[in-house]
Amino acid sequence: MPLPVRQLRLPQGRAADTALAAGTGTLVALGTVQAFVGERKESWTTTAVGWALIVLASGALYFARRHPVAVAGFVIPLVGVYYVSSAYDGPVFLVLVIALYGVAAAGRLRAAAALGALVVAGTTAGTLSGNDDVNGVALFMLTGWIVAVLALGAMWHGRRAHVEGEARRRATEERLRIARELHDVIGHNISLINVQSGAALHRLKKSDAPDPAAADALATIKETSRETLRELRTTLGVLRQVDDEAPTAPAPGLARLGELTERAADTAGLRVQTLVEGAERSLPAELDLIVYRVVQESLTNVARHARGATSVTVRLDYGERELRLAVEDDGRGAAADVRTGDGAGSGPGGTGTGAVGGGTGIGGMRERARAVGGELAAGPRPGGGGFAVTARLPYGTEHAQA
Repeated sequence: MPLPVRQLRLPQGRAADTALAAGTGTLVALGTVQAFVGERKESWTTTAVGWALIVLASGALYFARRHPVAVAGFVIPLVGVYYVSSAYDGPVFLVLVIALYGVAAAGRLRAAAALGALVVAGTTAGTLSGNDDVNGVALFMLTGWIVAVLALGAMWHGRRAHVEGEARRRATEERLRIARELHDVIGHNISLINVQSGAALHRLKKSDAPDPAAADALATIKETSRETLRELRTTLGVLRQVDDEAPTAPAPGLARLGELTERAADTAGLRVQTLVEGAERSLPAELDLIVYRVVQESLTNVARHARGATSVTVRLDYGERELRLAVEDDGRGAAADVRTGDGAGSGPGGTGTGAVGGGTGIGGMRERARAVGGELAAGPRPGGGGFAVTARLPYGTEHAQA
């Protein structure tokens, strides 16, 4: 039986930063160990200062990924002072090379070219002032090294940009494919539902003995399918966006709460009252959508299952840290108990409000509330006077659960 092959995982994030700084410092230290072996070429004080410069320069690489230009600007003078003051020619230049590479790899090509030119100019000035350690050949090789390092960093940046661009292109193509599928399949079927319900309603009204309950049901189907088509078009518009332009249709939220309550009043014959307490504030997009969906689902539950309900009250209480929402009706009887169930099939045809699949029903509303760190409760009101859905939804997302 072959043994499983474990894939080597390179460190990421802060672990990678630590590995870069520690690894580079170790290599430089091993190359400079001659300062403690053999005949002394400088005082111990100078050696201590040189090693302090090594530690500072190598440690600065820990921040190179997040602040490449600042780190390179900090490392260049440290390396210059080391080579001018120390009698031991350690490989501290490696730190400088890595810092310059990081600037170019981050896409800061102008800054990288300027810093590279600064290194060459400083070395040239030292050579002209009489530093015999660096001659013309060494200066030419130094310039070649710096140009090569900057070119490699620029190539890496270009490669990474290409990969990210390809990923965005594939994501755009996938969004367009999903939009086409939604439009061709779901949009077509909902359009048929809307047209057929409208035709059936028209024929029912023209019949000799129209059934008011059937007419109300067909009117609700027609209106709901039309609203679904409108929300589907909004979703398709978002999916088809390639740039960051805003969708042409408003997204569901509290700005459309009045429209939602009016539709419930028209289709279900309910008197819907909205009460707002506290100072209204702009909600995060995710929370705004959740509040709208909870109210929408609650009103749908009242229309479908509340026995004898004639009025609904929607309460919005803007607190300091959270929004408290309540949707209460004046229905009666066992129909209120049905709506507390979280299992499927509590309504006719197995489409009860407790169906969790697809994010609908009481269970779906609870999941939406938990997604932003809140909680939702649903049940009969005290004294048997109707049904209530209450939710506590924090404004911030720092407590959101996975």
